[in-house]
Amino acid sequence: MTKALLIYPIFPPTFWSYDKILELVNRKVLLPPLGLITVAGILPQSWEFKLVDRNIRPATEAEWAWADLVIISGMIVQKNDMIDQIKEAKKRNKLVAVGGPYATSVPHELQNSGVDFLILDEGEITLPMFVSAFENGDTSGVFRTTEKPDVTITPVPRYDLLELSAYDSMSVQFSRGCPFQCEFCDIIVLYGRKPRTKNPEQLLKELDCLYDLGWRRSVFMVDDNFIGNKRNVKLLLKELKIWQENHQYPFDFNTEASIDLASDQELMDMMVECNFNGVFLGIETPDEDSLQLTKKFQNTRSSLSESVEKIIKTGLRPMAGFIIGFDNEKKGAATRIINFVEESAIPTAMFGMLQALPNTALWHRLIKEERLLDPDKDQDGNQTTLMNFIPTRPVEDIAQEYIETFWTLYDPNQYLDRVYRCFLKLGSHKFKTDSQLPSWTDLKALGIVIWRQGFKRNTRWKFWHHLFSIIKNNPAVWDHYLTICAHNEHFLEYREIVKQQIEDQLAEYLKREALIKENQVNVGWAVLK
Repeated sequence: MTKALLIYPIFPPTFWSYDKILELVNRKVLLPPLGLITVAGILPQSWEFKLVDRNIRPATEAEWAWADLVIISGMIVQKNDMIDQIKEAKKRNKLVAVGGPYATSVPHELQNSGVDFLILDEGEITLPMFVSAFENGDTSGVFRTTEKPDVTITPVPRYDLLELSAYDSMSVQFSRGCPFQCEFCDIIVLYGRKPRTKNPEQLLKELDCLYDLGWRRSVFMVDDNFIGNKRNVKLLLKELKIWQENHQYPFDFNTEASIDLASDQELMDMMVECNFNGVFLGIETPDEDSLQLTKKFQNTRSSLSESVEKIIKTGLRPMAGFIIGFDNEKKGAATRIINFVEESAIPTAMFGMLQALPNTALWHRLIKEERLLDPDKDQDGNQTTLMNFIPTRPVEDIAQEYIETFWTLYDPNQYLDRVYRCFLKLGSHKFKTDSQLPSWTDLKALGIVIWRQGFKRNTRWKFWHHLFSIIKNNPAVWDHYLTICAHNEHFLEYREIVKQQIEDQLAEYLKREALIKENQVNVGWAVLK
């Protein structure tokens, strides 16, 4: 019987790590490694599995000794710890198999790392290929496919392998792929432009599994565009509503969707009826020229601000992603984004400098234009990294605007005002649930947030004014409102990280540029002499 140790590498601090919030509620990580527990579901169930999420704890020597095979998966942002874990496994003479988005995008970066097996692309096809070779005695191999699997064959992930109490939310996936063609996006490279969905009953089995394991908190639908196949999503929501009613609404849901969600009121209403309360929107920029250039045409078909307004009034709290650094972008992009976020009352706005991810349309275009910086150099995909290509306006302008945006949007007073404006008009929905009474940990966390924002900081008068106004004018959302107010405990620290890391990189960049110019001048003088 094969003993497989599944290892999930460490994430560096990011916008979505929510470290300070998780500390308050005594949890370690926001979301579990859904990919790895899905791998465990696909592999032979006669095998034995142990899972180590290094964002929770390191592997013990006993676990290393127990394993016949080490399986590691992760994203590009996790690559440094992934490579460290490969080295740790090889020190102990273990066979190592690696897969997931990072390995699939740039397998050449891992070929000299000591990996024995590269299991690339989607596991429903390549994992059986690997198992056949492994059980035949092979000790190395690369397994690839150009075929996109039918995800209706995907088994229920092995949620039982997780340390459930360490996570703030659980993950499920209904679909893969996205119908759009955004130039900078690697989702369509990895999973294609034809959204493939599970059957409703298949997803409900996953929820049954979580319910039976005792999970009663949030569930994140990790689809990169939940509404990519609207017909199938509506079929799911119809069944999900019945499931939620029968189980007394044990879960609230969040997901990611394209902004054209706002054009389908029926779909939004169905989501709210299933207890969805938040949706992440890839808005990117309010500059229509940039949206056209990057082929995000779906964001140009109707007013972005009116779309966000519809989503909020229906009862879905918007989270949004924005990007700075598009080609031909005019100075002041940060100010335009800040103004849009404020006017639209989007509480949570994630902001990044444009990165050319491997094998995307943007990556290939920039190579042709000879603007990609060191295309063979490892990328890390982190939000606090300077752009990896030559932009059409000065890097220092973009970097300073990037810092300015974080600093402004997550100013404590400005953040509270924005959350307040959103929740005043947020459509309310309250269902009878079987959720337990708040724990002592939750009450303690609430007390800390109230102390910091309602007494200690200069936000105190706004905090109390806004809270009592919400209780008076939209009472059904007051607890959700306080949760989102608490999120700024993380963003306040993260904006400091952004400022420090970007300023350090910018100083290094400007120093290199000065040296290059100095050398060019010296060469010029030498030629003249």
